Amino acid sequence: MNIAIVTDSTADLPQELIEKYSIRVMHNFIIIDGKEYEDNVDITREEFYERLPQMAKSPTTATASSGSYQDLYEEIFRKGYNHIISIHPPSLLSGIHNAASVAAEAFRGRVHVIDSGSISMGMGLQVLQAAEAAAKGMHVKEILEFLVDVKRRVRLFAMLDTLEFIRRSGRVSWARARIGTLLSVKPFIELRDGKVLSLGQVRTRMKGIRHLIELYGSQGVVEKLAILHTNAESEARNFLEAIGVSTNLPPFLVNVTTIIGTHVGPNALGFTLIKSE
Repeated sequence: MNIAIVTDSTADLPQELIEKYSIRVMHNFIIIDGKEYEDNVDITREEFYERLPQMAKSPTTATASSGSYQDLYEEIFRKGYNHIISIHPPSLLSGIHNAASVAAEAFRGRVHVIDSGSISMGMGLQVLQAAEAAAKGMHVKEILEFLVDVKRRVRLFAMLDTLEFIRRSGRVSWARARIGTLLSVKPFIELRDGKVLSLGQVRTRMKGIRHLIELYGSQGVVEKLAILHTNAESEARNFLEAIGVSTNLPPFLVNVTTIIGTHVGPNALGFTLIKSE
């Protein structure tokens, strides 16, 4: 059974894996002062994070239309695929899942749209698992059941450098309510089932990194891992060295997409993983 895997650019997948598994990636856009940029094409992530704190007006984001997803699905089916598994960010945080779902209605059950419940490589690792399963010849029903289990085992934690950008996004109610008390601290968040949860805060970045190391150590046996950062590569590498990982796949090191970074701001640091069964 020919099964195609589709996702979008918020998955943060390395290009070599996209090519290896023929994963189709729909691109999203960041809008700065009225000008639209395709992430990592028209503007690098490094340039975006350097400019972000000085921007007078917060950037906005835009997703591809349902029509664009329908065109992509049609193109894939013309190439001889029988089914499509399309994996996207949480419907609670983004309109991407809805755009894909509307497009899928035209294909009578042949397009299976998945809410990953996560972002960045928290979603990307699920896409990778699906692509590996499809490459092994698993049937679509088996892959969908497998993804339910994978999603259950995904964890994502991060330390933000400031609450300001997540407050600006307007998508997290507790961030709006607590801005007056959290401007001078480093907030911790967890993304769980599509919801951004507050895990408290620390006063200094050094304490925050120690806490991240402790969080990682509490996760048990790890199957796959990605270290996430927003223009904090040196700290990300130091963090990776400090945790001394042992997984069946070398950890990914990801400078997170601008689409997510506009909401979390520069100098965020975190990790996402799939726990072993």
